[in-house]
Amino acid sequence: MGVSRNAEATKLRVLCLHGYHGSADIMRGQMAPLTRGLDHLAEFVYVDAPSLAAGDFGWWHAVDDARVTRYEGWPRTREWICSFFEREGRFDGVFGFSQGGALAGLLVGLRLPFDFVAIAGGFLAEARSLDSIYDSRAAYALPSVHLIGRTDSIIPPDDSRRLSARFLRPLVLEHEGGHVIPSTHDVVSGIESFFRERIARGRRRPVDAT
Repeated sequence: MGVSRNAEATKLRVLCLHGYHGSADIMRGQMAPLTRGLDHLAEFVYVDAPSLAAGDFGWWHAVDDARVTRYEGWPRTREWICSFFEREGRFDGVFGFSQGGALAGLLVGLRLPFDFVAIAGGFLAEARSLDSIYDSRAAYALPSVHLIGRTDSIIPPDDSRRLSARFLRPLVLEHEGGHVIPSTHDVVSGIESFFRERIARGRRRPVDAT
């Protein structure tokens, strides 16, 4: 039995957030091996951090002042991403890699309008001024999937596990790779199953089937 036209027209809308030295185009390339077989399930929307337009990079810069870490550029990023959601409307989910994964975790605590999160090589925010964002256990009850490289030398696996532990029922998919967006069979199958469950249980967004 074939897939119905109506089923084909149902996709998730996923916002994708790049890493520290990344961009929308870089993120698109990094995700291509993973998303190549998921286009029938999701529309992936890639954006540049607002810093790129100013000749800078990253969603913020971690700066240590008197042994206290602050995120230089965070207010700009927070204002931009909140305005972006107001302009673009609701997303079904957010996918973040590395610093973009840390940002995705913060957006959950800010209660922006999306229903699930996928994070690869993410970490908890180090700035103490942002600690309170993680306080809402209700916010972190949303579905989440975490891709963790056991040989990641950029973001230690334990740092990614600490972020996943903030969520009520995290799905953790570990792989033997490093600081990458993995595309192994087990990870692709896990993400596909996760997306299918979101479509079956969650919000459905009709898109053109042509």
